[in-house]
Amino acid sequence: MSYVELKREVYEANMELDNRKLVTYTFGNVSQVDRTKGVVAIKPSGVPYDTLSVDDIVIVDLENKPVDGTLNPSSDTKTHTYLYRQWESVGGITHTHSTYATAWAQAQLAIPCYGTTHADYVYGEIPCASVMSDERINKDYEDETGGQIIECLDHRDPIESPMVIVAGHAPFTWGRDAAKSVYHAVLLEEIAKMAYLTKTINSAVAPLKQGLVDKHYLRKNGKNAYYGQKRIVK
Repeated sequence: MSYVELKREVYEANMELDNRKLVTYTFGNVSQVDRTKGVVAIKPSGVPYDTLSVDDIVIVDLENKPVDGTLNPSSDTKTHTYLYRQWESVGGITHTHSTYATAWAQAQLAIPCYGTTHADYVYGEIPCASVMSDERINKDYEDETGGQIIECLDHRDPIESPMVIVAGHAPFTWGRDAAKSVYHAVLLEEIAKMAYLTKTINSAVAPLKQGLVDKHYLRKNGKNAYYGQKRIVK
């Protein structure tokens, strides 16, 4: 993929965040990695969505060195590159401060799986990374945020758990490319909203029974998944 194509895909993914009303002013960013070239394209820092252009998208290598572009990359770039270095299966990352997901992050609580809508897309709760220690804050903050996310996911497959909230901060989502990471950001906000409303209606509600979690996740994502359409090869 050329730099122009990579920038175009990342630009369109960032604009989709704005179209979905998941960002306010300059809050949020989307990136995509090209592993063949060893580079990451990401939104520039502090540029409003209503003035953002394809040419504004910045390209850095996986060690955060500028490769292409005239603007400074997002201040969250080191978090993105940290995750790309750790997760070979991830091709795109989104960071927002969307209202409901961020509210759960500020409450410092994981989002329990209360229903099948959640179970369709994430296996188990949406985890919450702990509040960052002063020691980590005083190191390389954005790099340490990536480390926190990896530690929070522990040995969970990032494809099975494509989203996390960081305590006191906000959500991060990922996927096979930038567009899929935005898709997961949209889902996370809806799941967070439904979980909040569920807990408000019934403060004593218990997480969904495991049998239903398994059924709904595996029928869409398991080895023998049968949800949706499959192309028939003739």
